[in-house]
Parts: sequence; C-alpha cells; structure tokens
Amino acid sequence: MKILVCISSVPDTTSKVSFEADNTVFNKAGVQYIIGPYDDYALARAVELKEANGGTVTVLNVGGADAEPQIRKALAIGADDAVRIDAEPTDSYFVASEIANYAKDKGFDLILMGRETTDYNSGVVHGMVGEMLGLPSFSPVMELTVDGSAVKMSREIEGGKEKIETTLPAVFGCQEPIAEWKIPNMRGIMSARTKPLSVIPASGEILTSVANYELPPAKGACKMIDADDAGSLIKLLQTEAKVL
Repeated sequence: MKILVCISSVPDTTSKVSFEADNTVFNKAGVQYIIGPYDDYALARAVELKEANGGTVTVLNVGGADAEPQIRKALAIGADDAVRIDAEPTDSYFVASEIANYAKDKGFDLILMGRETTDYNSGVVHGMVGEMLGLPSFSPVMELTVDGSAVKMSREIEGGKEKIETTLPAVFGCQEPIAEWKIPNMRGIMSARTKPLSVIPASGEILTSVANYELPPAKGACKMIDADDAGSLIKLLQTEAKVL
C-alpha cells in the first residue's frame, strides 16, 4: 500500500502574530512552527495503516526550506521518505494543483491530509486534489479502516456521524479521533536524519498575491453585572450585544 500524507507547516497557536512592510508581509521572527494539527492526525493514521498492512508512507509539503524541521519530524514519526515542493503555499488552488501534479503518476492508494490548515482554515484542498486527480474525496473523516481495496469510514456531519464505504484510491481529509498523535522516539529521530528528503520545483504558477494583512479587533472590556440586576443584563444584551 502506497500512502501519501500532505502536511502543512503552520504557526503554533501560542505564537504572537505581527506584520511588517506596511502590513503586507507576515513577520516570521520569533514564530514557532509546527505540523498542522489535523495533518498530524492524518500522519498518525497513515503510520498505523502501514504497520498493519505493510507499504510505504511518503510525506509531501508545499513550502520553503524553513518547513524542513517539520518534515523531519514527520519522518521521525514513521514516514519512509519525504518531498518538499519548493514554493510558498499562498492559496488553496496552488497547493492542491502542486499536490495533484506530483501524485498523478505515482500510484498512491491513499492520499491523506488534515481537514484544514490552522493558518488559512479553508478546508478545500482535499476536495480540489480529488477533483484534479479524478478520485473520490471525503472530509472530515473521523474513522478510517482499510481491508484490501475496501475502505470504511465515518465522517462528521451536522448532528451526528455518517458511515461511508468506498474503494481505493481516494483522498481523505482527517480530524480527531482518527488516530492519536504520535511523538517521535529517539530511534525515530536518529533514523529521520538519513531518510530521503527530495526538493523539487513547483510545476505551476502562483496566481494570487496578498494585498495586506490586518489583525482582528481587540476584545472589548468585560462588564460585570450584579446577579440580582437582571434588568441591566437584559438591556445590555439588547442594546450592545444585540442578541435579544
């Protein structure tokens, strides 16, 4: 079984975000980067499937050289090899087209990725990749089992879960609790140093650019209302919060 896991390199949510060059450039100074949390679930499930069924796991990242620590971590967790497409992941279409162009002639049985990245939160790359490759795509997948070419999964829908069966190959956008995050052990960290990591140029052109960034408005001050003063609370909910 050949599995492709697409991972993103995203800022840790505890990092302080700022911009420079008149708010047109994201300031990476002092920002800690991690594997996208949903991508971590996809990677963990891929490693479990490889251990249970045999095969290989290839990690793919669209990004710059600064993403290589996250790629090496993925190798330490259990991926066999990795590829970095040397380009900034500026928009969903560009990322999806680069993934599809790479994967189209490689014979992957499964293409796994997170349901969305935590920096852009678009949640559309898996669907685009599936369409570009002519494969079915499913998201957000919470459970995934493989028996030969048969796949069973459960997907989160409004108000419950949806049980689906399909056949390989297919594309899946993953989320918890599809697997538990895996932490690299010392053996994995040492072996990751010698596992192949190929860097290839982008196959297409970037069609979008950033006009500017802006931070969300600061949170308003918290108003404390006496527990016995229901009238004032109702008035504030009507006039300021406008929820009544």
